[in-house]
Amino acid sequence: MPSSVIKYFSYDVVYKALKIIFLTNTIYLYKNVPEKIYKMLKAARSKGRYFNRHIKDKFEFQKLEED
Repeated sequence: MPSSVIKYFSYDVVYKALKIIFLTNTIYLYKNVPEKIYKMLKAARSKGRYFNRHIKDKFEFQKLEED
C-alpha cells in the first residue's frame, strides 16, 4: 500500500541502517535499527503510522542530502 508520507525505504542488514526517503524528498538514515523493525515497517498497512510509533524519535538518525 502506498504511503502518504514515505516515498521509499531500504535497509542495510550489515550496518543495521534504515534509509527513508519522504515524499518531500528529504532523506534520513536511521542507525542501529533491528531488522525486525524494518520487516514490520515493510509489512505495515500504514507505513507513516508505523514510522511515527516505532522509528521516529527512537533511533539515532542523520539527515542526508536531498536528491
